Amino acid sequence: MEIVNLKNRLEFIKEVAMLEREEWGSNSSKTIEEKVNKIKSNFQNPYFEKLLLIDGSTLIGFISMFEYDMEERKDLSPWYATMYVKKEYRGKGYSKLLNDAILQCAKEKGIEKLYLKTTLKNYYEKFGAIPMGMQGEEQLLYFDLKEAT
Repeated sequence: MEIVNLKNRLEFIKEVAMLEREEWGSNSSKTIEEKVNKIKSNFQNPYFEKLLLIDGSTLIGFISMFEYDMEERKDLSPWYATMYVKKEYRGKGYSKLLNDAILQCAKEKGIEKLYLKTTLKNYYEKFGAIPMGMQGEEQLLYFDLKEAT
């Protein structure tokens, strides 16, 4: 198992785009090719990262960091987003590996707070996320990377 940057393993980009669309884009009219192009267009953004957990040639999961992930809160940046582990690999601690990798990546970029939004209850808190209120149906949380060891 290893964690790699999607920028360095583009053979996984179409699979990532398909999984993202299945998980979060059910109402999206974007084709997979449009989704791939959107991911690629983010490569130039200094805040954007998409890390993959792979086992040889098998994608296990991925996680991202975006400059913005919430139109209503443009004052918050950057964002922790799209943590995904394939169903057959869940419950084995892989989300912790992805979480730790994106937090380390953010720290290396000098980021002090990383925000996230979720409808999951008491999930990200186990990784150290701190609740900061609600935005509609979603809970807002953040990781304090100055305090993290």
